[in-house]
Amino acid sequence: MRTLKAGALYFVLVFGAGFVLGSIRVPFLVPRLGARFAELLEMPVMLAVVFMAARYVIRRYALADRRTRLLMGTIALVLLASAELLLAFLMTGASPSAYVASRDPVSGSAFLAMLVLFAVLPALLPSGAVSDNPFKPKSVGGSDSFKH
Repeated sequence: MRTLKAGALYFVLVFGAGFVLGSIRVPFLVPRLGARFAELLEMPVMLAVVFMAARYVIRRYALADRRTRLLMGTIALVLLASAELLLAFLMTGASPSAYVASRDPVSGSAFLAMLVLFAVLPALLPSGAVSDNPFKPKSVGGSDSFKH
């Protein structure tokens, strides 16, 4: 149950950020830069969001086992893909195959790579990403590091 909650939270954090960024990208960047460039411009920001969200959720739920973290990412990916396809249908009436076919080949391929990274990143993070307090960074050298 903890892994399911972690996957759901990971999805909500990343989807929420993507929704906010998309609401900026579509009306403001796409008309000026085109869909391809606007989507590619958004991807580094989303990569940072994915990294921070994965790290936060892993720490919050203390998920030390890599298989558990991979399951968390897989759950989040299923939720994200489902939400993406549902929104495409509700907003444009496009079927899943029509939506995928309508994607730009360059930014669509980069988006697919980001989806794979979204799913596996939690398992790729170092095991030191788990701590009691998700907001407190771990000390590297301990409290005696600066003594002479």
